[in-house]
Amino acid sequence: MHQQGMSESSSGRNTSSQICASDSSYCFNLSESHTRSALSRNRRFHPHSDSGISSLLPSDSFKFLTWHKVEQHDIQGSQLRCPRIREGPSTEELLFRQEECVSPARKRVLEKNKWETWLQENWEDCTNLNLSFQDLGDPYQVANFNRILRRLIRVETLWLVDNSLVDLSAIRLPRCRVLNMNKNHLTSFKQLPKIPQIQHLSLAENHIESLTGLSSLQRTPLESLMLKRNPCEFHQNYRKRVFSCLPNLKTLDGILKLPEDSSPPETNIFSQLCVIS
Repeated sequence: MHQQGMSESSSGRNTSSQICASDSSYCFNLSESHTRSALSRNRRFHPHSDSGISSLLPSDSFKFLTWHKVEQHDIQGSQLRCPRIREGPSTEELLFRQEECVSPARKRVLEKNKWETWLQENWEDCTNLNLSFQDLGDPYQVANFNRILRRLIRVETLWLVDNSLVDLSAIRLPRCRVLNMNKNHLTSFKQLPKIPQIQHLSLAENHIESLTGLSSLQRTPLESLMLKRNPCEFHQNYRKRVFSCLPNLKTLDGILKLPEDSSPPETNIFSQLCVIS
């Protein structure tokens, strides 16, 4: 299984490296000092992205390149910051699934290649990872995405922005402290992954309508929660209800806990009226 070509910020641990496209005579230097020149070259050679929209990103020329097929093929998964994983199954993978079409010798070679890829990915060693904007449009890609998430046993900071995610309740991220799942398709807190050590959680621009299931975060050290642009934000006594459910929460939607957020939500509107006899 493969992870697709990486963006320029995912070349390694803050080191300057050079990646050359196999089908072109030019290459991009990914250090900050050469960003402008890379942009100008991209305007000349790659004026449009695959969607037909004008793009100036130098990484466009590598977005269909598997990250472990680049020239620096000794790069490990734990060194990446923004790997691409949306590539579909390779021809070899499809042949491997059709066992009657593959010889035993060929099977052994493919199994060896898959094992080498598994070792190179070493997602278990990742502590900071950005898997946003993956454009997961195929069941194979979704399955591969979940396969990677299940290997993130040491990740502490994880970004999963704009991936059309619906349900990650089967995923466990035991050490994750910062999780950004903005702009997905979550409809309930019950669809969140298991995040027992979470401190900062961002779920803005999802489709969460009810606060039901929020109590699942009570036993976590959660300090800040972002729920902006979710339907639940318009519930009556929204802030009071959230802070009542999560008494250790310090910040909601970027605003520190206020004195009025500590009082229990009013259940009877008539209790606020003066009675004149």
